[in-house]
Amino acid sequence: MPKSRIRKKADYTPPQSKQATAIKLNSRSWVAPVMLAMFILGLAWIVVFYVTDGSLPIEALGNWNIVVGFGFIAAGFGVSTQWK
Repeated sequence: MPKSRIRKKADYTPPQSKQATAIKLNSRSWVAPVMLAMFILGLAWIVVFYVTDGSLPIEALGNWNIVVGFGFIAAGFGVSTQWK
């Protein structure tokens, strides 16, 4: 009896890769400098308050100067949410 023909299986061909599309990030150029400025200003405010024993930046605020410094830092984090 003759042998039957063996079917050749097609070799595996991976699916065609999709072309990578260029992602256009319209990053606002002002975000990073303002964010860093807020961080540095808040840190400097707190450091100046501690180094001068509370006589600077605004003596009338007393310990509320710490809250002002952390407010600048929090504002920096708020600005950082705009970064794309």
